[in-house]
Amino acid sequence: MERDPAARSRAEVYFLYSGFRAVRSYRKANWFFRHNMKFIARFISQRARHKTGIEIHPGATIGKGLFIDHGMGVVIGETAEIGDYCTIYQGVTLGGTGKDQGKRHPTLGNNVLVGSGAKVLGPFRVGDNARIAAGAVVLTEVPENATAVGVPAKVVRVGGEKVDCASRSLDQIHYTDPVAKQLEEIETKLNELKNTVDGFENGAGI
Repeated sequence: MERDPAARSRAEVYFLYSGFRAVRSYRKANWFFRHNMKFIARFISQRARHKTGIEIHPGATIGKGLFIDHGMGVVIGETAEIGDYCTIYQGVTLGGTGKDQGKRHPTLGNNVLVGSGAKVLGPFRVGDNARIAAGAVVLTEVPENATAVGVPAKVVRVGGEKVDCASRSLDQIHYTDPVAKQLEEIETKLNELKNTVDGFENGAGI
C-alpha cells in the first residue's frame, strides 16, 4: 500500500496482486522446504508460478516487506537472499551463471530496488539502498547506496554523487574501500624513500 500509488484498498492487494500472492505462496513453500518436505514445497511454488507468472524457488531466503510490482517473468533462484523492504519489478532475474556451486545466486541488502527486466547473476552482494536500472545486467558486486546501469552494469552514482568515469576506477567491489587507497599511498611513499636512500648510497660510494 505504501509503495504502489495504484493500490486502492488492502482487499485489492490481497486478492488481486500477483506479487503479493506469489510471496504468500513462497512463505508456505519455504516452510515445507526448511522442514525437508521438498516435493510439497516445489509443488506449491510451481502452482504459484502458473497462477502468477512469478517463479520463486522455495529455498530462497526473503526478508520482510518484499514488494514485487506487476511481477510477470520474475525469477528468484534457490540460493538467492533478499533483505527487508526490497522492490522488484517485472522481468527481473536473480539467477546464477551456471559456473558456481553451492551459493549460486545474488544477495540483496535492505531497501534495494531492481528495475524491470534487470538481470542480477552470480553469488555476490548488492548493498543496502542500491538501485539497479531497468534492463541492466549485473555481474559483479554493487556498493551500498549505489546506482548501477547498463550491460554489463557499471556504477554511475554512489551516495547520490556521480562517478567520474574518466578519472576513477569503476571497480564495483573495491570502489569505496578507503583502506586499500591508503595502502596504495603508503606503498608509493615507501618506494620514493627507497629511491632516495639508494641515491644517497650511490652518491657516497657505499
